[in-house]
Amino acid sequence: MGRAPGTTPGRFGSETGASGPARAAAAGSPRRLPETAAVLAVRRAVRDWLSVYGPRETEEQAVAVALSGGADSLALTAAAVVETNAVDALVVDHRLQPGSGTVAATAAARALAMGCRSARVLTVEVGTEGGVEAAARRARYAALDSARAGLPVLLGHTLDDQAETVLLGLARGSGGRSIQGMAACAEPWGRPLLSVRREATRQMCADLGVTPHDDPHNAAPEFTRVRLRTEALPLLERILGGGVAPALARTAEQLREDGAVLDALAAELRHTASDGRALVIETLATAPAALRKRAIRAWLLDNGAKALTTKHLQAVDELVTAWRGQGGVAVGGGRPDCRLVAGREHGRLTLRLGEDGIGPMKQTQPAQRAHHHGRESG
Repeated sequence: MGRAPGTTPGRFGSETGASGPARAAAAGSPRRLPETAAVLAVRRAVRDWLSVYGPRETEEQAVAVALSGGADSLALTAAAVVETNAVDALVVDHRLQPGSGTVAATAAARALAMGCRSARVLTVEVGTEGGVEAAARRARYAALDSARAGLPVLLGHTLDDQAETVLLGLARGSGGRSIQGMAACAEPWGRPLLSVRREATRQMCADLGVTPHDDPHNAAPEFTRVRLRTEALPLLERILGGGVAPALARTAEQLREDGAVLDALAAELRHTASDGRALVIETLATAPAALRKRAIRAWLLDNGAKALTTKHLQAVDELVTAWRGQGGVAVGGGRPDCRLVAGREHGRLTLRLGEDGIGPMKQTQPAQRAHHHGRESG
């Protein structure tokens, strides 16, 4: 899908946006986007993404774009307008800074001026759990998911963002999955600009005569990602003679390809080991660790586990490979009064609800049997 270059130009009208739903004006003199190197690079990236992942189920072939008002999302929005049939801009106001409402309204107005079908400001409440960055991310994604009306949501993450993500995952030692970076498509989220440098999106905005909003948080040194961006990556570039960000992004892409194969093999292992909602220990124990851990991870997530860590996964894996009579492993998920606990019983790996992770297990399925800590039942 997608429009041929230059056949349907972007629109730069005069209508201003407002909080809540807004509609682009029918009037306005459309003009073509300038054919600069930056504009063409961004448009090509969006078109390539659409050719692989774009919606084809409906005649509308519309997308939503998460628009912050920054250079990356503005460039993405402008390109999406000329490469798709319709764009709905979703602007999240986190209300974490004075004047955030004005910034959001300005972004919505620019979206309409660029030719978006609609622009909507989503006001959210940001909690404190896990820190401001994590809490804002959760609130943002939840708001976008609720407002997308079944459309895929395009996000403005660039190659530089990918490099930072890979470096963060590498430093945290969270395994191969954490350094696979961000996926180009993980429904409903799409990231068309993972091959585009951040400097190209800023140049595109300059070419369009649009001044992007610079979020002060993007320069705040108390955030780890900011220090990676402003200190660590430039230092690596100097030490290694450049090319670090593209190299990290290539590493992510290669690992993601390898990971897809391993995930497929792990799915086969899980199918073979399945016994109802449990997994057969003997089948798991004889499998390679890379496949076994992936199978266990997918099984945990599909059965309600949340926020799995490497420590969680290792402890559950030891129920299979290093059984010493240890008790069950509490993983995130369950209910406020009952934690979700993985345990071993009757040669099976089971998952059930237990009060605070201790004591008798509450059955989640009639076929599940009681688990007793400290020994394998039967």
